[in-house]
Amino acid sequence: MAGCTLCPRRCGVDRRVKTGFCGMGAMPRVARAALHFWEEPCISGARGSGAVFFSGCTLRCAYCQNYPISHEGQGQDISVRRLADIFKELEGQGAHNINLVTGTPFVPAVLDALALYRPGIPIVWNTSGYETLETLRLLDGAVDIYLPDLKHVSPRLSKLCAGAPDYFETASAAIREMCRQTGQPVFDAEGMMQKGVIVRHLILPGCTGDSIRVLDFIAENLPRGIPVSLMRQYTPEPWCRIPGLDRRITDAEYARVFARFEALGLNGFTQEKEAADSAYTPEFDRTGV
Repeated sequence: MAGCTLCPRRCGVDRRVKTGFCGMGAMPRVARAALHFWEEPCISGARGSGAVFFSGCTLRCAYCQNYPISHEGQGQDISVRRLADIFKELEGQGAHNINLVTGTPFVPAVLDALALYRPGIPIVWNTSGYETLETLRLLDGAVDIYLPDLKHVSPRLSKLCAGAPDYFETASAAIREMCRQTGQPVFDAEGMMQKGVIVRHLILPGCTGDSIRVLDFIAENLPRGIPVSLMRQYTPEPWCRIPGLDRRITDAEYARVFARFEALGLNGFTQEKEAADSAYTPEFDRTGV
């Protein structure tokens, strides 16, 4: 862990001694491990996704709905052995997959845990998309499904929201690598994804032009058939102080982006208006930890 470079921030901190940019030390910290029913249908299914919500974040968006864990670091430090046991317990509860949410600060621990116990269900890497190619290559063969965001194209918007003007350059290269690793999507007889990539995009209020640029990039640069999840769940949170992000998106804004989604022939998932509700954010109360 000396000189940590797991994420694009490359803060170089020895996380055995002090916390890195992500706010985390060396031990994996988990805020919740439970069946989760609010992912895309081919991930959550009828029985739920076995979601392990790690604390800390390498991007730390100002509007993050998971602020208590991404910014405040709520959660509990656990051992690698306990992490492996959590995988086994979620599998035993009937989870369709093991869904590792914002696990980048703990890649070595995740790989060690999978060496101790490899579930017989897919491993999902649920990420902001802000990943280095070097770290993704460590995950090659360990991860079956990548679930990345592609948040912004504009460097100005990425700097404003996350202090990461290099976000698009970094995330677009990372998603290409994810597609290379997994190939075309594979689904079982029940329609559950077994291998592949789903690219998520959250529409922000007042930013439909940037959303259209994201969709154009996907259509022009990623393999055809990669599912896209177009998300309208943005919910204004009290901790976000960015002007203009203090409201939900309008029906007209969603319609504009959705029209481009259809015109480009993209396939995947969309959300109902009711998804913009903080009730869909889980309690980070150390359930299952």
